[in-house]
Amino acid sequence: MNKHHESTGLAGEQQITLRGPAELADALPYLMGFYPNDSVVMVALHGGRGRFGGRLRLGIPQAPGEWGPVADQLAECLVSESERREGRPDAIVIFLCQDSPDGSGGRQVMERLRPFAQRLRTACGALDVPVLEALCISDSRYWSYCCPDTRCCPDQGNPLAMPGTTVMAAAAAYAGVHVRGTLRDMEARLQPWRTPAAVTAQEEALDRAGPALIPRLLDERARGEVAAETLRLARTLMDRIEETQPAPPGLSDAGDDQLIGSDEAAAVILGLQDRETRDKAAAWMEGAEAQAALRLWRTLARRCVGPYGEHAAAPLTLAGWVSWSTGDEPGARVALALALRADPDYTFAQLLHRACNEGLDPEALRRCLREAADEGTGPDARAVEAVMDPAVDRGTASLRVRRVRPLPDGGRRRGRAHRRPDAERVKASPGSPRPWTSAAGRRPREARRYGRRGSRARR
Repeated sequence: MNKHHESTGLAGEQQITLRGPAELADALPYLMGFYPNDSVVMVALHGGRGRFGGRLRLGIPQAPGEWGPVADQLAECLVSESERREGRPDAIVIFLCQDSPDGSGGRQVMERLRPFAQRLRTACGALDVPVLEALCISDSRYWSYCCPDTRCCPDQGNPLAMPGTTVMAAAAAYAGVHVRGTLRDMEARLQPWRTPAAVTAQEEALDRAGPALIPRLLDERARGEVAAETLRLARTLMDRIEETQPAPPGLSDAGDDQLIGSDEAAAVILGLQDRETRDKAAAWMEGAEAQAALRLWRTLARRCVGPYGEHAAAPLTLAGWVSWSTGDEPGARVALALALRADPDYTFAQLLHRACNEGLDPEALRRCLREAADEGTGPDARAVEAVMDPAVDRGTASLRVRRVRPLPDGGRRRGRAHRRPDAERVKASPGSPRPWTSAAGRRPREARRYGRRGSRARR
């Protein structure tokens, strides 16, 4: 077994020393704030005692052909970001977390991911940063890819410690660190409904609301009226939610879904597509109203069903912002990542996600929103971006993973044929047409995002 020690400070001067793979595996959810299922996690270590530094997480690519390029980018991203913040790491710890699809056992998962683990170790070694430990965590057991001794790391793996029974769990509880369940559970609270009857009812409500709201959103004078109506209705829904008794997450979400009608949800969802309206709603970020607002944004995100999935970027970004503002950074990262999955070009989500990952203080943005609320106006877009500029100007390395399709027999890729300027790329869309479809079968551009003077607001 690798005899190394890693330390992490949970609160103040308190230090916890971790010895060996078992305690490393137990510490992972406390480092992340949740159980990162279906993920690769890399943690930088600094100094002789292996102090935990920067960490990153990415979903495990399904195609083995992508593992090599992904490993190279992950290693480069972690090392370069660590150098910029805390200095070059002295070592790295790797976690591969994935349960077997049918619960038959984690050993097959461990063996299937072994080439990925080896590729990650090689990529880190190429940057002169050794990997002290690489663990696979699957089906409540863990395996070490670095320890060849079957006496301490048997082929069948070792069981994880029972939750809440370790020194790390006790220290985390003392420090007020909470584990919020699995990443899958956290994402499920924000993802669209799947029940066919509920999906159909909500989609029909959005279809009805669209033709009435779009012309008003595109009209300079009527847009202010729509904003006032949207915020007034959102405030009414928040008050309705706040009157209910607190409940566990699953019951709370189901109860919130029952409190809001399909037409009410549709009106607020479409109204939030206007950037200025969304920015005014972002002022509900602290105190008692923050929790009611967070529950409302989660509920609306779940209502962005079917072809309206892109509309979830606005409520998901607001959910991420409120989570970050109230100190829930893991929840903020999950919500903002889903917002960017819904709309990769959504500027507000990009800025918040980067700032949250940079460890910036959200108070600067809170101050900007408070001042705008006191004046009865929405925050100026340039002022908001100026507040978030430190996150942009620091040069955060963005991780862009190319999808690599392996070629048979080592074949070479052919150059892409030049497409004529007048040629139009057509993408087939099976199933029902998207909402507000024109006679030619294409969805009008202005029906997707509404900004100033009718332009698409990717902010």
